[in-house]
Amino acid sequence: MLNVENLSAGYGDIIAVRELSFSVDEGQILAFLGANGAGKTSAMMCLMGLVEQKSGTIIMNSENISEKKAEARIRSGLAIVPEGRRVFPDLSVRENLLVGGHTVAAHIMTAAIDYVYSVFPRLAERRAQSAGSLSGGEQQMLALGRALVSQPKLLIVDELSLGLMPKVVDECYAVLDTLKRNNIGVLLVEQNTDRALSVADKICVLEAGNLIWSGSAMEAKNNASLTERLMGFD
Repeated sequence: MLNVENLSAGYGDIIAVRELSFSVDEGQILAFLGANGAGKTSAMMCLMGLVEQKSGTIIMNSENISEKKAEARIRSGLAIVPEGRRVFPDLSVRENLLVGGHTVAAHIMTAAIDYVYSVFPRLAERRAQSAGSLSGGEQQMLALGRALVSQPKLLIVDELSLGLMPKVVDECYAVLDTLKRNNIGVLLVEQNTDRALSVADKICVLEAGNLIWSGSAMEAKNNASLTERLMGFD
């Protein structure tokens, strides 16, 4: 579904990601692991057209989207849950969801939002409440819901568990399982190595912008030296 070849990305003269290649299939979860500053977020933002792509190709469902603007990439089936949630604090829960669905046809918007409410009943209860008044966990649910309104084929999730209570982390990871069963791919950036290994099908490890290891999650778990290194990223 998503095929990335030799992707380099950065900011001006600074190269944050070098010659990165990977793929994600329908219903597959690929986790990117690495220390802070490894280039994980830069790579994800580049996929969305929000960080400059220096070279390489991004193919989504057989379409080269390397030159597309962010909105066109959303229409192609990509959506992102950014690090730090970045909800619109002065807008209500429902208004945040409407923003997330700006590429969705008006006649299916209500159904898309109702789907989010079915996944996160707490958002339905707080639909008229301002996003800024929600707890951190509820804001993360809203960020996930906002991305899901666009009905993505591939969801990019940056630091899902960051700063959340364990119970909320469990709820959010349960949503990833649901997406997987619905054949939606997930590209997960996660600092919590154990959680990433528990849910991912494949792993990519970045260090200083370079891909240093890739393989199945099972291979990663069985690689003692790699696992020890990964735990140092937590």
